[in-house]
Amino acid sequence: MGEFDLIKRYFEQPQMERDDRVHLSIGDDCALVTVPENNWVAITTDTMVEHTHFLPSISPEDLAYKAVATNLSDSAAMGAEPKWVSLALTLPKVDENWLALFSQSLLQTLKDYNVTLIGGDTTKGGLSVTITAQGLVEKGKALCRHQAKVGDLIYVSGTLGDSAAGLQQILSGKSAIGFDEEFLQQRHLRPTPRIALGKSLIGVAHAAIDLSDGLYSDLGHILKRSHCAAEIDLARLPFSSSLLNRYDRKQAEQFALSGGEDYELCFTIPPENQPLFESRLKNLDVPCTCIGRIVPAFEEKLEKEKCGQFSIRFLRDGEPIDYLANLGFDHFKE
Repeated sequence: MGEFDLIKRYFEQPQMERDDRVHLSIGDDCALVTVPENNWVAITTDTMVEHTHFLPSISPEDLAYKAVATNLSDSAAMGAEPKWVSLALTLPKVDENWLALFSQSLLQTLKDYNVTLIGGDTTKGGLSVTITAQGLVEKGKALCRHQAKVGDLIYVSGTLGDSAAGLQQILSGKSAIGFDEEFLQQRHLRPTPRIALGKSLIGVAHAAIDLSDGLYSDLGHILKRSHCAAEIDLARLPFSSSLLNRYDRKQAEQFALSGGEDYELCFTIPPENQPLFESRLKNLDVPCTCIGRIVPAFEEKLEKEKCGQFSIRFLRDGEPIDYLANLGFDHFKE
């Protein structure tokens, strides 16, 4: 099977509803789309490589879902409405059964989120999946990392640490035989992009990011870009009952701070917008928890900050504690 036969058989999608903004998609050198007036295009690209981002044992259905969901999570973090994706798929060989399962899951996931596949590429090599997602956000209203303000409240959505715990279980060879194991492993394999929440934060939040590398590292990106610091109360971190049923509190905190791949949103809200946010939240089935606040950048130059760590002061029940988490995930750190 040639490259173009593969694309035609598995990735063209006449069964999907027509997107009137797409004028040309799969089958030409470029896709052509119309961008509505007064909108920006929010563009994100992520690559998932076998042995680095996923295990060889992952099912093609879970791989397709996660590749889409992680990109849509980036769109959610900007408050954007995802509209289109491009797929670059590198395969060691043509496995028609694998391709059928992968493409069915990918197209169904896109359909569930009302997103259209408009192009991409296929090539031969080690298994990897690269997706570029494009979304729409009103001009001047995107949520960005550099916009946090001193005094903002820091929120996170959902529960933290589940994905890292699920991965640990998968790596240990533990079968998902009970509810807790199944929940944690599915949270790793099937994260939920918080698109509706991201859109609801427009006009309410100052800054946002999705939690791909762990709260410690990802919140640090906001702090660095916004030239400020944070106080986080560890007692407020939200954990699922499944996580606490299987791990103690200390391990749960480590999973949350440095485990990564929760794909929840972390965002900052000025106190005066808290009532409006709480009102909007009633219409969403997404729990959100205030875990701290943005404070001025620390004056003291701690030795640990020179090592690339971020300005986060930890509290427990409001009392300062000496707590140093491992850094979040970094592709190029040994």
